[in-house]
Amino acid sequence: MTSSRLFVAIGLAAALAGATAWHWGRKAAPPRTPAGLAAPSIAPAALYSATFRDESGAPRALGQFQGRIVVVNFWATWCGPCRAEMPAFQRLHQRWTDRGVRFVGLSAEAPEASARFGRDLGISYPLWTGGDHVGELSRRLGNGSSVLPHTVIIGPAGEVLEQRVGPYTELELDGRLRVFTRNPG
Repeated sequence: MTSSRLFVAIGLAAALAGATAWHWGRKAAPPRTPAGLAAPSIAPAALYSATFRDESGAPRALGQFQGRIVVVNFWATWCGPCRAEMPAFQRLHQRWTDRGVRFVGLSAEAPEASARFGRDLGISYPLWTGGDHVGELSRRLGNGSSVLPHTVIIGPAGEVLEQRVGPYTELELDGRLRVFTRNPG
C-alpha cells in the first residue's frame, strides 16, 4: 500500500471512530409532550399530598407511593376505552408489584360505583375517588381537555416520566415499565 493510501485509510478510520463516538455519546432528546397534553404544572409535593377516598371512604394520598414508580390511571365507568384497558392494568399490576411498581386508578365518580366496577372487572389495585379533585389533578398533570383514559407514569421523586391520553396496550405499558425500571425481566 502506498503512503498516500495509508494516510487516506487512517483518516477514514479516524473519521468513522469520531462519528461513532459522537453518536453514542450524545444525550437523548428530552421527552416530547404527547399530542393533546400540556406540560405538567404540579410540583411533586403537591402531587404527593393530593388526597382521595378508598372504597371504605378512608382518605388516601399518593404520597404513600413516594419513592416508587406509580402508574396513575384516570378513568370512569362510562368510558369504553377505560374498561378495555383495565384488565391489562390488572395483569401488569400483578406482574410488577414485586418489582416495586404501583398502580392506582382515580375516578371522579361515587365510591360505590367505583368499587362495584372494580369488583365486576376483578381489579385488585386501588381504585380511589375524589370528585372534582380527580379532574383537577388530571388537568394539572397536563390533560387540559379532560379526555379519558389519561394515564401518567410517575417516577420515584414525583416526576412525570410519561403520560398518555387514550388506552395503553399491555405490551406497550409493560415495555415502558421495563425502560423506566431498567428491568429486562
